[in-house]
Amino acid sequence: MRVAVIGGGPGGLYAAVLLKRLDPTREITVWERNAPDDTFGFGVVLSDETLGGIEHADPEVYRALQAEFVRWDDIDIVHRGRTLTSGGHGFAALGRRRLLAVLHRRCRDLGIELRFRTEAPPAAELARAYDLVIAADGVHSATRTAHADAFRPRLTTHRCRYIWLAADFAFDAFRFEIAETEHGVAQLHAYPFAGPSSAGHPGARPSGTADGTLGASTVIVEMREEVWRSAGLDRCDERESAEWCAKVFTDALGGRSLRSNNSSWIAFRTVVNDRWSYGNTVLLGDAAHTAHFSIGSGTKLAVEDALALAACLQEQPDTASALAAYEEERRPVVASTQRAARASLAWFEELATYLDQPPHQFAFNLLTRSRRVTHDNLRLRDAGFVAAVEKEAGTPAATPPMFTPFRLGELTLRNRVVVSPMDMYSAQDGDGTPGDFHLVHLGARALGGAGLVMTEMVCVSPEGRITPGCTGLYAPEHETAWRRVTDFVHTSAPGTAIGVQLGHSGRKGSTRLMWEGIDQPLRDGNWPVVAPSELPYRAGVNQIPNALSEAELGTVREQFVRSAESAARAGFDLLELHCAHGYLLSGFLSPLTNQRTDAYGGDLAGRLRFPLEVFDAVRAVWPAGRPMTVRISATDWAEGGTTADDAVAIARAFAEHGADALDVSTGQVVPDERPDYGRSYQTPFADRIRNTLGVPVIAVGAISSWDDVNSLVLAGRADLCALARPHLYDPHWTLHAAAEQGYAGPGAPWPLPYQAGSRTPPTGRTDAPKPRLTLR
Repeated sequence: MRVAVIGGGPGGLYAAVLLKRLDPTREITVWERNAPDDTFGFGVVLSDETLGGIEHADPEVYRALQAEFVRWDDIDIVHRGRTLTSGGHGFAALGRRRLLAVLHRRCRDLGIELRFRTEAPPAAELARAYDLVIAADGVHSATRTAHADAFRPRLTTHRCRYIWLAADFAFDAFRFEIAETEHGVAQLHAYPFAGPSSAGHPGARPSGTADGTLGASTVIVEMREEVWRSAGLDRCDERESAEWCAKVFTDALGGRSLRSNNSSWIAFRTVVNDRWSYGNTVLLGDAAHTAHFSIGSGTKLAVEDALALAACLQEQPDTASALAAYEEERRPVVASTQRAARASLAWFEELATYLDQPPHQFAFNLLTRSRRVTHDNLRLRDAGFVAAVEKEAGTPAATPPMFTPFRLGELTLRNRVVVSPMDMYSAQDGDGTPGDFHLVHLGARALGGAGLVMTEMVCVSPEGRITPGCTGLYAPEHETAWRRVTDFVHTSAPGTAIGVQLGHSGRKGSTRLMWEGIDQPLRDGNWPVVAPSELPYRAGVNQIPNALSEAELGTVREQFVRSAESAARAGFDLLELHCAHGYLLSGFLSPLTNQRTDAYGGDLAGRLRFPLEVFDAVRAVWPAGRPMTVRISATDWAEGGTTADDAVAIARAFAEHGADALDVSTGQVVPDERPDYGRSYQTPFADRIRNTLGVPVIAVGAISSWDDVNSLVLAGRADLCALARPHLYDPHWTLHAAAEQGYAGPGAPWPLPYQAGSRTPPTGRTDAPKPRLTLR
């Protein structure tokens, strides 16, 4: 096999080493347009997991790298003159030039041809002459650009500028520092990559000599684009930029200078490709994907790509099968890393919104920003640090954050768990009346310990139903039936609150039950649907709705009012107005579904007009002491739709009109949405609203563990967490979360008839004698 490698970075070089080591008969050539010691950046961070893969695949490379590593455990977070330290994290770093030198030497020892200062021929030309072409040509990959029709790349440029610099001394920990300048917030990310006292000693804090002159550290300075321009850095050269950064962070640097290496201010670009291979050409590392530097993943991902590609070429019968297996193996790992990196990137983009948090909460928020480090995980690393965060937050001793009370209006919830609204499509006889199913369904979840249990979307009129199985609150029998449910909750699960979500289906109505075909029109018995504009949910599939006139808007508003009055009489503790997921009120908010030219359309103020009129009318009849929330879709996940900035403005408007909290969901507004799914993927939108506006929020969306809830609450990203599917899997999810954490306090009391089951059942024999002696 003849192999061509385009790009002499760590990923391309390591792929060459592995392929040659696995089969010495392979002819491998690496093209690198720069000189051997030319490199961007200074230090490289590798995880223990990646190092384990290197050790297993090529012990010689591992031994050479191990001799160079600086290892440390601590992260220092400096904000407003105070330094907080969290330990137990475990990092390893070395200079990028040293890493390249190790790989160059290994390539030469194995007989790999290295062509420096030489532009590689085009990939198409190489593909004709070689059996395999590995395009490891970086974020600006010429190969990816030349074959964009095959790889189908999507590139997203983000809102911060950053610059790679170096300090000629070793920081004694990974350091985050915040500077509040006259132009705005700047942040420093710094870590040692050379230090004489720490190499090869896990757990050590790297340091230089007594005068602090030895060692070296990577220093990255980052800020929002508008801050960068205001500071005049867009007009500064390399030297001036380094001097500005050294002045702003002079305390961190001890007055020392910063050096550059062809350093320039960069806006980070996320690279995603629909395909990673084309014929016998395959993308690797930054050419295939990028992940923000704040989680230290670029070189790590490239090295892991190389390991997987080499293994797949060894295991599969032919090149095509190997490239398919490589992508299948790596894509989910990379997607997970990119989700974490985007969460981290977004956190730093919104850094200014967190500056007024208490110091320990700020530090905890920073450490858990990517969602990969959590409350429980951090407690294992540094229990003392987490205890200090909880003490500052006023969390009672031995109480997980999720079991602290929270007040909405005059309603105090005993914990932070909400059973999210979930459509059940099980109304009796198709007339909107909740029956035994709803009593058992909602009653079981109330007994399960959540602080607040929400109904499904309860419809305000027959034509406002989504399906014939949806419940309503527009007839006397509905009120009576719902009173049966609320009475059960208040009597049998005292301390649990129950809320009603009121809504109107809009253009998404008159469809089948979910399991018969979600969003598909009824086969017969359809009723006419209404919307802000005459736009069907799916053209050619769903009905064309009637665009509501001003008189009809008044009728709908009164339907909400009557349902709210009925909900109050039925005994609900909280009312939520459904302005999300493409239903009627949501349809007014999104520019993709509201194309009106009257006062109820146009700019955001016009699109907000009718939802706010409904809110005000409902608030006027809803009892003053009972809280009222609003669920919104914070993004449509579609071009031209509601943006995160719009969501903040929408939330502000509802808060100013008296909403006690915003329930922040996303999407389901248009069928061609492209959600960025992943664990807790919707929480950044709730986080931004909470910390920009200072209003309480309910976070929702793939929050699936009690560790997630503890993390979000303690970090101040959410006040309450709504979980849907976990409560379908386990109605007693909250009580089980308490038992698993060893908590038995007032935030999660077991119902008296269930107290005998409040301990986790044994899973097998535990009385076997322990081995006392091992014979070798």
